[in-house]
Amino acid sequence: MTERPFVHVLTLRVDPAWRRIAAAERDDDVAAFTAAAERAAHQVTMYAYSMIGLRADAQLLFWRLGATLESLEETASLLLRSGLGRWCAPAHAMVGLMRPSTYTKRPTDQEQAMLAGERSRYLVVYPFVKSTEWYLTPHEERQRVMAEHIRVGREYPMVRQCLAYSFGLDDQEFIVAYETDDLSAFQDLVMALRETESRRATVRDTPILTGIHRPLEDALRLLG
Repeated sequence: MTERPFVHVLTLRVDPAWRRIAAAERDDDVAAFTAAAERAAHQVTMYAYSMIGLRADAQLLFWRLGATLESLEETASLLLRSGLGRWCAPAHAMVGLMRPSTYTKRPTDQEQAMLAGERSRYLVVYPFVKSTEWYLTPHEERQRVMAEHIRVGREYPMVRQCLAYSFGLDDQEFIVAYETDDLSAFQDLVMALRETESRRATVRDTPILTGIHRPLEDALRLLG
């Protein structure tokens, strides 16, 4: 993994017709998709999340880290042409690049945790766009505003966070991701951040994708 890994958020919508094919065929499709994911793991880091019934447009979410954009593309192709993947279509896809924040001297453990180690139970991820006025504001003023935002975030150590930069790579400017075992605490954090001055600069922060971390085999089993 490079010092600035690429981040790829991919959600898949499974064709409902797949649930109506014979159980033996579904088992074969799951086995082939699982095997493809295992092969992909030699090139990228990938974590699986279930979204079944949580959104109308996607059932699976993958949080993926790769050293190159090519590795993410090639492994996504592998998944989509293998077994169950042939019945899937991407519903959301976001690409970003990890880089040091311009507002903090060094990342905290809370901010680095999503790049390695054990995963928390829930992942919440969304695209984020700020206003033109924000970027035309002097850095000193932006630093003051962000200091409050960062202070509030650190009051919730049970919520880990990650910010990937998408400038020039994708439609959004950032990919914002949080993971936690406590969704109630996460909602408290979101509500607290709504009352900070940094909220004035927000242009877009949807769609919000919430997934439950499960071993891939368990997530696929729940599909049918």
